[in-house]
Amino acid sequence: MTRRKLLPAILVGAGVVSATPALASMGNIGTTYGVLPSDVASAQALSLFNSQVSATYYNPAYLAKDPRGELTTGLMHADHELRASQVSGGPFSGTRDGDVLQDAPSQQVLLGMKTDLTNLTQYEHPLYLGFMLGVEKYGDEMLAFNSQTSQGGQYLEYGRQPLFLNLGGGTQIWRGLDMGLSARITLHSKAELVATSTLGGETSYETLNVSAKPSIRPIFGMNMDFGESFCGDEQSCWMNGLEAAFSYRGYSNTNTTVDSTITIPGTVLDPGINLAITTIDSYQPNIYAAGLAYGRDRWRVGVTFEMQEWSNLEEELESDTIKDQAVNASGPDQLKFKDIVVPRIGGEFHINDTYKVTGGLAFSESPLDSDGSLEVNYLDTDKMIVGLGLTAQYKSVPVLAYPVRFDLAYQYQQLEAREFDLYDERAPSYPDPYETVEAEGDVHVFTGSITLKF
Repeated sequence: MTRRKLLPAILVGAGVVSATPALASMGNIGTTYGVLPSDVASAQALSLFNSQVSATYYNPAYLAKDPRGELTTGLMHADHELRASQVSGGPFSGTRDGDVLQDAPSQQVLLGMKTDLTNLTQYEHPLYLGFMLGVEKYGDEMLAFNSQTSQGGQYLEYGRQPLFLNLGGGTQIWRGLDMGLSARITLHSKAELVATSTLGGETSYETLNVSAKPSIRPIFGMNMDFGESFCGDEQSCWMNGLEAAFSYRGYSNTNTTVDSTITIPGTVLDPGINLAITTIDSYQPNIYAAGLAYGRDRWRVGVTFEMQEWSNLEEELESDTIKDQAVNASGPDQLKFKDIVVPRIGGEFHINDTYKVTGGLAFSESPLDSDGSLEVNYLDTDKMIVGLGLTAQYKSVPVLAYPVRFDLAYQYQQLEAREFDLYDERAPSYPDPYETVEAEGDVHVFTGSITLKF
């Protein structure tokens, strides 16, 4: 009979309890950075009006704007330097060394495909399907997950990202009016362990069941081209080039549950000790986005406003056995969130028939409404976001019969300084904070992609 210390391995393997810095987050690449380089470059201001496969996340209706199919592959590297400098007090157990709290990058490989399914139906009405995938550590890590309390503080939205997966379609329902529907797919996993253990932690007679199921959340999009709807063939109509879009992205999260029952002969008899942990990560709130875009032959500008319902996260965390004490606390150490509105503005300019530059600017207010959170000690600040990108589309390429598109983009996010109080019931100073820190940081995002048209 093989004996091993199985329970600690299961917990660490699930990424639920860890002594290392928090590397996962409550964000995802689509909301925190942008999916494809064109989204990163415009600071997501033009994402509602992007006909590439990232439209399955931002606005699936826009898949119908370009009838050509495409295959996209790309890489993204987000480099973080997130700091927490001491203002007063000090770590009561020395858990933080220096001001840099988190600097582990997020590294995604991206893959997307869009195609016209009209030929599969008995009708001539166009129907477009899109698929978008993002995998962490350049494809090696599908489930980046770490949920923990932290004495030194942990950032809310940045870090490694779990599997990013979207599938959806769009079609035209009236002249100039397109609608689309897609699904954001995340994983909810569960592990059950029944074992007999010694006081030293060596288990035997183990039964282990691990399962994961997809959680599917809806995304709806609608786009109106006013020129196409109301101007017809009139070239001088002022509404030519004017578009409006709306999208709704339903909330989603990654969820892990670990349930174990342990008996210790002579000490803990049947039914034994039950250890149950349920925790969430990579939370995306309900997001309502509306935007306007106006363009001519060589340029286009757009503005988008997003309303993000972060206040609902408080209710979600009440069932999180790792973070629930921060939500259920009373006083200044209670974890609170608020709904926010994120304004974005961007534009693109065609230098010639081959090259295009894109830029964007956004301001994201922090959804973290509290300056303290018992033992969880979340940190988050307001963010200024600036993006810049270059697109090159070659209409004629040797061997290939269709155009090829190359995209490069850079984004800088500046986290403005904000003070937080850190709390822990084990600290001698509790219920007062044991330390006050100033959170700030910088995020640099580099991304590139190749798109094959067909």
